[in-house]
Amino acid sequence: MEKDGATVVISHHINEGKHQEYENWLNEIGPTARNSVGYIDWQIIRPIPGLSYLYTVIIRFDTIDNLKRWMNSAERKRLIEKVRPILKKDDNYYIKTGLDFLFSPENDKVKVPARWKQFLATWSAIYPLSTIVPLIVIPLLRTLKIPAIRFIDSLFISCVIVALMVYLVMPYYTRWIKKWLYK
Repeated sequence: MEKDGATVVISHHINEGKHQEYENWLNEIGPTARNSVGYIDWQIIRPIPGLSYLYTVIIRFDTIDNLKRWMNSAERKRLIEKVRPILKKDDNYYIKTGLDFLFSPENDKVKVPARWKQFLATWSAIYPLSTIVPLIVIPLLRTLKIPAIRFIDSLFISCVIVALMVYLVMPYYTRWIKKWLYK
């Protein structure tokens, strides 16, 4: 599990009128996070202006140890103290490892399912996709005059399968099998 990668999802509820200060703070903490050992990437989900005040920052690291090292670093603690006056609520975050985020329950109090159940759920979703997607993607690639090169075909097929898994299949599929998955 230590080598599966790790993701932290951080939620910051910002006081009204403090968005620009928070954006400035993001510009300060961003380079520090990016220079940390094991850093992979981060995304920011910004609030809807005039409607919400919640920023969500998703940061991925190569290992749980590197992620925890960043989260517990003196530099991050210093920057959290700096931003605290503009936060309506405290620094709130949770850490997921590997592909656990695909199995995140709606209720955070529910634990992540057993690995063998994650395996069976993922396999049962990928198998039909890996059978059907090539039947659609390969003719499309040939129509677009992309040469029949196995590595290029595999690149497009795997991209479509992963996109379908993350954005379409797993969110609905895990809800459909949640009684078994979280039992």
